[in-house]
Amino acid sequence: MSSSPKVLFGFHAVGVRLKTAPQSIIEIYFEPTRRDARMRQFIERAREAGARLIEADGLRIAKLAGSHGHQGVAARVQPVEQAKSLDDLLDQLSEPPLLLVLDGITDPHNLGACLRVADGAGAHAVIAPKDHAAGINATVAKVASGAAETMPYFMVTNLARTLGELKERSIWCIGTSDDAPRTLYEVNLKGPVALVLGAEGQGMRQLTRKTCDELVGIPMRGAVESLNVSVASGVCLYEALRQRV
Repeated sequence: MSSSPKVLFGFHAVGVRLKTAPQSIIEIYFEPTRRDARMRQFIERAREAGARLIEADGLRIAKLAGSHGHQGVAARVQPVEQAKSLDDLLDQLSEPPLLLVLDGITDPHNLGACLRVADGAGAHAVIAPKDHAAGINATVAKVASGAAETMPYFMVTNLARTLGELKERSIWCIGTSDDAPRTLYEVNLKGPVALVLGAEGQGMRQLTRKTCDELVGIPMRGAVESLNVSVASGVCLYEALRQRV
């Protein structure tokens, strides 16, 4: 792949790349004056992965990263080839798909947190509609702590149509709603599943809701009526993971 190198910075983002695609790392710059345990462990992991390490002062790293929040670490990397389309991704899977579908998530902090939790729970992709969603920007990438790099994120033109295509592939589309008859804990999430969540407050759009195969609720025991979408995503995805393990 010949597209130009990019820069990742911070322990988490560079660490994720070391773990998932070490061969894509051109070089890692680190601040030698930082000798705490976190830096020592990081350097050890980089050496084990065979990465090229270059000592650099904080100012040079900040210049490279375009940010002072680099923690003394930055890397020049080749872009990693992601699946070009949702269909390609689904065709390549050797296990039942677990997808997170977000309807109307326009806040980059929320999206970043959703990508992070999707990555943590082992989801295969996050899907959102082009016209009612946040794109991946620097804020999303920072909040996602490296997951924006590894988690496939597909922005689709027509969400209801995409859900229809998932259903044709026998992927069960489960929407979350406060007034659903059954709870998340009463449904089988072991098979091919797409979990569909809307923005806090207004929830999913009507057409999205209608397109789902089933609606489930997250039990709320306290005074608040709803959870933030990234927290709700975590609750749903980790329940799917629990059932699958």
